[in-house]
Amino acid sequence: MDRSKWFILLAGLFIGAIAVVLVKLGNPPNMGFCIACFQRDIAGALGLHRAAAVQYVRPEIIGLLLGAMLTSMFAGEFKTRGGSATFVRFIMGVFMMIGALVFLGCPLRDILRMAGGDYNAVVGLLGFIAGVASGVFFLRRGFNLGRAEYSHSNVGGLLMPLFFVFLLFLLIKGTVFNPDAGGPLFFSKEGPGSMAAPVAISLAVGLIVGFLAQRTRLCMSGGIRDFILIRDNYLLLGFIGIFIGALILNIAFGFFKPGFNDQPIAHTMHIWNFLGLYLVGLTATLLGGCPLRQLIMTGEGDIDAAAVVAGMLVGAAFSHNFLFAASAAGVPTYGQIACVIGILVVAWIGWSYREA
Repeated sequence: MDRSKWFILLAGLFIGAIAVVLVKLGNPPNMGFCIACFQRDIAGALGLHRAAAVQYVRPEIIGLLLGAMLTSMFAGEFKTRGGSATFVRFIMGVFMMIGALVFLGCPLRDILRMAGGDYNAVVGLLGFIAGVASGVFFLRRGFNLGRAEYSHSNVGGLLMPLFFVFLLFLLIKGTVFNPDAGGPLFFSKEGPGSMAAPVAISLAVGLIVGFLAQRTRLCMSGGIRDFILIRDNYLLLGFIGIFIGALILNIAFGFFKPGFNDQPIAHTMHIWNFLGLYLVGLTATLLGGCPLRQLIMTGEGDIDAAAVVAGMLVGAAFSHNFLFAASAAGVPTYGQIACVIGILVVAWIGWSYREA
């Protein structure tokens, strides 16, 4: 292998291992990192939904974004651009989050769940691969959301990172503007939202992973897409590394518990594990990146990716306010309906945006 492939493999090993360390330090089981779940927690902390068990400003997300931003600035790669069907991307971000919360995790958490012995995540992975393959079907037929334009000012690209810096300030300072409501931020007293590694460590890990993800262009949907289209395994090596790193640490810490049943923050409704990540894979392929990659591109000044991130926050609010989100008990009927509608809408977008 060449040097770049060794670097992404080693980066993956570090990310997988440090994710398990975060669990050891307090993060939820098999959830050292989860872009979807952590954004869901942030949406709850802002009061966008009132699911009391999943409300917390996750420093890992803030660190990822800032790490990618600072790295891209030092590398001369921070450039504000946007205007490629931005609102369509926002809507697709909403559906990508709905799919993730039907499964209970993003593609990154899917790998971490497998490394913890969760066989339900294998079903999810198969769905994700099928979703990416379906996205490739549209790509081969000329799918294109349009060309993004570069801006003469970088202000637009800084707005989302600055918003998350503001959230970090509120988290650290703990200002309460409305004592009766408990705001401006809401925090879980029980459940996954109450489980967290120390803020400083979580932020530092996020910064490092943001650096690694920006330099390697780490993206799971992109890895499967590239392997299908051109048999390039570069991006896949990163996720192979994540799996190996997490597996080794899970075994070392005694976290590895193989099976379908009694897995933490997971359910056994296999058709919805499959279809939830199918929706994520299809959407991510058409958007040009998985949830992790969208966050990293936002840190690089991509306003269209920022619209996806905003859509995911809104999607998290919808998922809990309208009972779409799954739980250990399974996927509610409304969540099943929303997932199917999401697949149909995203497929419609994929078909409609074919270039003549």
